[in-house]
Amino acid sequence: MREYLPILIAGAIIGVFTALFLVAYAILKRHKEDMTDRERNMSDKEIVTRLLAYARPYWKRFVAVFFVMLLSIVYDLISPLLLAHIQDVIKQEPTFDLRYLFGVVAFYAGVLAVSLICTYVQAMILQKTGQKILSQIRLDVFTHVEKLSHEQLNNIPVGKLVTRVTNDPNAISFMFTNILVTLLKNSMVVVGILVVMLAVNYVLTLMVLCFVPFVVLFTVIFRQFSRRVHRQVSNATTDINTYLSENLSGIKITQIFNQEEQKMQDFVTRSRKLRKAKYNRMYVFGVFRPMVYMLFISSQMCLFYFGAKGYIQDTSFLGQTITSYTLVAFYGYISRFFNPIQTLAEQFDMLQRSFASAEKIFTILDMVPQVVDEEDAMELDEIKGEIEFKDVWFAYKPGEWVLQGVSFHVAPKQTVAFVGSTGSGKTTILSLICRNYDIQKGQILIDGIDIKKIKIASLRKHFGQMLQDVFLFSGDIRSNILLRSEGISDEEVWEACRYVNADSFIGKLENGLDEVVRERGNNFSAGQRQLLSFARTIIHKPAVMILDEATANIDTETEVLIQDSLEKMKNIGTMLVVAHRLSTIQHADNIILLSKGKILEQGTHQELLHLKGRYHHLYTLQYNKQQLQNS
Repeated sequence: MREYLPILIAGAIIGVFTALFLVAYAILKRHKEDMTDRERNMSDKEIVTRLLAYARPYWKRFVAVFFVMLLSIVYDLISPLLLAHIQDVIKQEPTFDLRYLFGVVAFYAGVLAVSLICTYVQAMILQKTGQKILSQIRLDVFTHVEKLSHEQLNNIPVGKLVTRVTNDPNAISFMFTNILVTLLKNSMVVVGILVVMLAVNYVLTLMVLCFVPFVVLFTVIFRQFSRRVHRQVSNATTDINTYLSENLSGIKITQIFNQEEQKMQDFVTRSRKLRKAKYNRMYVFGVFRPMVYMLFISSQMCLFYFGAKGYIQDTSFLGQTITSYTLVAFYGYISRFFNPIQTLAEQFDMLQRSFASAEKIFTILDMVPQVVDEEDAMELDEIKGEIEFKDVWFAYKPGEWVLQGVSFHVAPKQTVAFVGSTGSGKTTILSLICRNYDIQKGQILIDGIDIKKIKIASLRKHFGQMLQDVFLFSGDIRSNILLRSEGISDEEVWEACRYVNADSFIGKLENGLDEVVRERGNNFSAGQRQLLSFARTIIHKPAVMILDEATANIDTETEVLIQDSLEKMKNIGTMLVVAHRLSTIQHADNIILLSKGKILEQGTHQELLHLKGRYHHLYTLQYNKQQLQNS
């Protein structure tokens, strides 16, 4: 019994660690059951299945990698036998043949060289294929985000979307370029090594296999902890990206109100949360890897204990003869048997990170767009610009009606203005016409066709929108006017600029249309940005133009230019205008006054003044205020 005492001690140590892991696993499972809806749990099988769908178009490349991998596996299987054979050759002193030894060594070197070449080819194929797969994932996420409705986009922070399109696909790359192939290769290596080990000495092989259940158990437990901490890291990273995206965009407001210290504290709080999550991931991984290494060392100790004992005493061990050849071969095979498991331990961190990131990506991809084309939706090559609302009801939140039974008609090429207090539903009407949202009740018609029967892209291409807050992209003036449209010459661009009076300031710029536009166009004034938005609208020849407070935040001199541009633009097509300053819409063909989602009055400027109603009251107030300012 005493001779087996070292083995019993090693077994007791492994048993203690196993018990501790099982207790920790039970606690985690109990805590996980309490967190019902706080985390989404997508199974690994579902994640792998959906990711493999991206790899399916490149199956020929993966088959090629498989055959290249088979060649590299040969080295793992025969190298321990070659080393053991070389050791035997060296021991044969009377019959030692140096030339034979050189031949065996040369053969070993050749096998190693082939393995290295195969590894290089395999890596190159996987890296190129992996980048193509990642590009497709990024494209799918970006395309899907573009299909989401305005309401859905309003509920998702921009920083979160940026993380889904950039960081998360990068985390998945390791799966396609390494993990999947490594798992397959290691599985084949383990099976091959077991076959060879059984052929060499089945008793020592069974001894090694006694450690396998513990490896499997540790891996299963680690997977649960690792999945959890990776989700925490992913959430904390998203939180920081969201915070940075919002606060760097609004840093001027932070400086104006002297809130730099407060914002710094908020950032430090989020940064510490991310640091803590990464520490937790490091601790989990730091425990698992030594545990696997402990099992590897324990198996080698048992090999040397039993093997050397049998070899030194020149006896068989459980009916199997142990020679120096057996010891050397098994020492090499045990290393190669546990090496795939240790490699898996090294890569399991990235595997769980890939799963956590994939889960986040699929959460976005699984969002069903709220505004979609109907199956029988049609294409409209051109429209006249006739618009009609029939008893339209709409609410952003159930039960909180923004529009209540709104009905009106707009004839082609008419100019219709919407006025009313904040929250009366003016901007909502403009959003509904473009199907940024879908109405709950009623009907909206374009040229007598329900807009739900028209493809969204076909509908929106006939609209040109000029908003109060003009968004310009980084680039130059030309790209912001064209929005990447092809087949439009510079002369046509200049013609559109002259039409809306934008040439008055573009011509004074050093680089003209090539003048650099910084982020959000912050190197241009509000009036200049508005004139650029007019030119952008005109050059796309819309049948319906929408102006939402387009003259609200501009100086008087620029307003004169914009008003002149608006007069010209009336001749292009139907124009829908939202304005607070009633003086800017006096020449509209129809003015619709809204209050709490209902139409109170409508008619021309003179007709509404003659009614002596709400419009007359608002106009009188604004007129008197203007007179006071002028005096």
